[in-house]
Amino acid sequence: MPTVVSVFGVEPLRIGGTETFARELSLQLNQRGWNSVLCFLKEPAEEVRRFLSLPNVSLEVLENSTDLNWSATTALARIIRRHKPQILHLHFTGFLGIYPWLARLLSVKKIFFTDHTSRPAGYAPQRAPFWKRTIARIVNRPISRVICVSQYGQRCLTTLDLLPKERYELIYNAVDLSRISEDPNRAAEFRKRYAIPAGRVVIVQVSWMIPQKGIPQLLETAPLLVSKNDNIHFVLVGEGSYREQFMKEAEALALANHISWTGLIEDPFGEGVYEVADIICQLSEWEELFGWMIAEAMAYGKPIVATRVGGIPELVDDGVSGFLLERGDHNAAADKLGQLAGDPELRREMGQAGQQIVSEMFDLRRNVAQLLKLYGL
Repeated sequence: MPTVVSVFGVEPLRIGGTETFARELSLQLNQRGWNSVLCFLKEPAEEVRRFLSLPNVSLEVLENSTDLNWSATTALARIIRRHKPQILHLHFTGFLGIYPWLARLLSVKKIFFTDHTSRPAGYAPQRAPFWKRTIARIVNRPISRVICVSQYGQRCLTTLDLLPKERYELIYNAVDLSRISEDPNRAAEFRKRYAIPAGRVVIVQVSWMIPQKGIPQLLETAPLLVSKNDNIHFVLVGEGSYREQFMKEAEALALANHISWTGLIEDPFGEGVYEVADIICQLSEWEELFGWMIAEAMAYGKPIVATRVGGIPELVDDGVSGFLLERGDHNAAADKLGQLAGDPELRREMGQAGQQIVSEMFDLRRNVAQLLKLYGL
């Protein structure tokens, strides 16, 4: 059977956007009689492995695939020789590297690269110097197409002018709508598990626990909101190197009775994260390339409060499906969160608008079909 090898420079710890994309890709490849080889930095967590297991799927470990090193290069060469793919698709591996030429030398017919990189706060793309453009075009000559997951990302790359514009293709990240099935029991169990008092309006953020995701901004906003409405509860879902620090900051701000920290949740859809949420917050500091968790929450009919950065405005229709704020405006964040917390009808209307946006633009099945068409299948 013909084969696609997909290299994901991530650890498959949870059933998130990358893992649902990998599964839908494999499903649609199977329907067309193709094998799907999924390569990750480490062995998938057991629940993730079960989620990805399909008749046409092979799982491989490709350690250090994000680095330019000899061991990763030789390991990828072994995978290519073993599976003999017609297509190689690189994700989270860095834009400039040896993998495209390696694949071409090993007779892979088509090579694709997807840009998943969020940019630093305030990033303003500029055309790269001539020498850098020349090197990039030589290094990336074997690449058939570069996939951009947002218009923002496409603008960043085309402005750099590292490849001809016709080599870039916009295919949004997306949500597996077949997994959306609201269950009130899951929400009730989630509240009990994390000691969320009955009747409180729940504001959720799902992200890595790092400053770039806006956790410090949310913690600074929280006291402003709680001082006006004691019936608010924050839930922060995720793990990361700053989690302990953020928890201490929350305690110092007297938020202990108004905040729950869940740590890593392997399957937010299956464990009630979005069902328990009344509002989803994402006060990112950096230029988010897309905002997968925002799209997931919108699919569940939840209103969004987020910063106007990177690709987020392509998801959230300001004033319609949620509110967009300027970076660092804590008063505005408290005001909009408070407005939504006090108005269930507004939450419902904005949530419905978000569901419509996701259905039209961020349906995983349709967007993966678009990718397979680009593959030539």
